[in-house]
Amino acid sequence: MQKAFKIKSFVDLNEIKPFDTITLTYDDRYKRRILMKSDNGLEFLLDLQKTTELRTGNFIELDDGKLLQIIAAPEKLMKATSNNHLLVMKGAWHIGNRHLPCEIDIESLTLHYDHVIKEMLENLGLVVEVIYQPFNPEGGAYGETRTSGHKH
Repeated sequence: MQKAFKIKSFVDLNEIKPFDTITLTYDDRYKRRILMKSDNGLEFLLDLQKTTELRTGNFIELDDGKLLQIIAAPEKLMKATSNNHLLVMKGAWHIGNRHLPCEIDIESLTLHYDHVIKEMLENLGLVVEVIYQPFNPEGGAYGETRTSGHKH
């Protein structure tokens, strides 16, 4: 079985010819050591030194030098919108208070679908629609990507 020890990113993607792709949900893109399968069925062991964000457009390098391009899978999400920026900020505060991952834009908040949170955002006055797209929320305040705890 092949192994992968490195995640690579490249400035000029036009020169890169990946051997295969691997399409992963947001939850599946934060790993250290796990058996994985590429989109075309290649099984390999991801064995990184530390838990790492597998970002869209980056590559997993196999031990034989082949590259697998990481693709974010479309997921069931909800997008809360308003032309009232203060209302969007209030929604962001409530989402942050619940420690939920969220994509933040000046007029919208995008997060995993949850009927309870959807109702909360609608009660605040935001318009909420169900969408299907890749999910790439903001990183944590105490880390480069996701926050898995911090020290003071």
